[in-house]
This record gives sequence, structure tokens and C-alpha cells, in this order.
Amino acid sequence: MLQVCLNGPRTTAVPLTPAGLADAARSAVAAGAGDVHLHPKDAHGRDTLDPGVVAAALTAVRSAVDVPVGVTTGAWAEADPARRIAAVGAWAVLPDHASVNWHEDGAEGVAAALLERGIGVEAGVWSGTDGAARFADSPLGPRVLRALAEVMDTDPATAPDTARALLAELGPAHGRPVLLHGEEGGAWPVLRLAAERGLATRIGLEDTLRLPGGGAARDSAELISAARGLFPTGG
Repeated sequence: MLQVCLNGPRTTAVPLTPAGLADAARSAVAAGAGDVHLHPKDAHGRDTLDPGVVAAALTAVRSAVDVPVGVTTGAWAEADPARRIAAVGAWAVLPDHASVNWHEDGAEGVAAALLERGIGVEAGVWSGTDGAARFADSPLGPRVLRALAEVMDTDPATAPDTARALLAELGPAHGRPVLLHGEEGGAWPVLRLAAERGLATRIGLEDTLRLPGGGAARDSAELISAARGLFPTGG
């Protein structure tokens, strides 16, 4: 599975509005993405869990594509775990899945709130954190949609080894599928490793603004097209 990550916490060079997200999703899915991950943005371009903003983003994107669509629940969007849980409970339009960073305070509560509403959980396990250990001990682990092995090492020379170490930390991952990805300078080396291992992966303007050769990507669709070419069967 190749997921597109449309914007992330960036505030420039990425789609910010529902219409922009819909256009970006449409072109990325046409290029071969089978799943969409996005960050709903407020009027200032900041990530938010606000029910109205989340609903607008999801409705627009779903009008453009017929693949699963997920959102973030990152603590940078709402630092207080109780408020994150309350926001999830107030969502009127539900995503297919939402990412939860397991090293963040309140991760278990946020994941439980998502599962209670029938929303799939992507368990974000970052390198360089205690996320893998926390996830291994989590009673919710067997219920998540998949584990996101997220390599925070941006050095292209060392990111693959960091990824291998993170996968070893994850171990059996409660028997759940694993999506492996990197970011910035580590994005393409880690994506190649995911392709070699037959793992799901992702690419898009959240993870990198650059193509494999170093040139600037026009959009996430161009990144998806480049990624498909790195898989043995074209993705």
C-alpha cells in the first residue's frame, strides 16, 4: 500500500484549504496512491482537530477520491490530551483512520476514543522515542489498523540503519501491518527499504519536498509517481 501524505505540519508549499487538499488528493490517487493522510488546517494554516475544520477537509477530499482518508491527532494540534479526546468525540464527519503518536502523553486515551467511534488507528512509533516500548506494552496494540514506523533520522546515509533498528524494536507489532516511512533526507532511502521488504509506505509533501534525484517536486502526485517507479512491479 502506498499512502500519500499531503501536507503535514508545514505551512508553506503544501495544500492548506479543503479545496486544495481535494485537488492534491485527486492527482495523487490518479498517480497511484491508495490511501490519503492529511492535516486539517485552521485559517492561519495551523494543524487543528476542530470538528468543523476536520469535517470540511474530509468532505472535500472524499468528494474527489474513493480511497481511505485519515487525519492526524498530533499533540502539536492540541497539547492537552483531554482536549484531544474531546475533539475526537465531537467529530461529526469521521475519518477512516487517524494517526496517534504513541510516545505522546495521552496516546492510549486518544486511541481508545478513536476506536470507540469506529475509527481506525495508525499507531505512530517514532525512532528516537520510547514509542516502540509503549506500543509493545499497549493493550490496544492488537486493535490498531497498522503501526507507522516513522524514521526521524533525516540523514540519507544513516536513515536506513535507523529504520532497521526501529523495525527490530517494533518486533511483531501485535501482528498488525507495518507502514514504514522516513522524512526529508531520509525519505527516499527509507522508502526504498520499505519496497525491498514488501512493507506499506508513504510519500508526499509532508515527508519531503524533493524527488529522488534532489529536484523540487511540483506536488505530492509527482512524488507518488516517483515512488511507484521504485517498486519491482511499479507499485
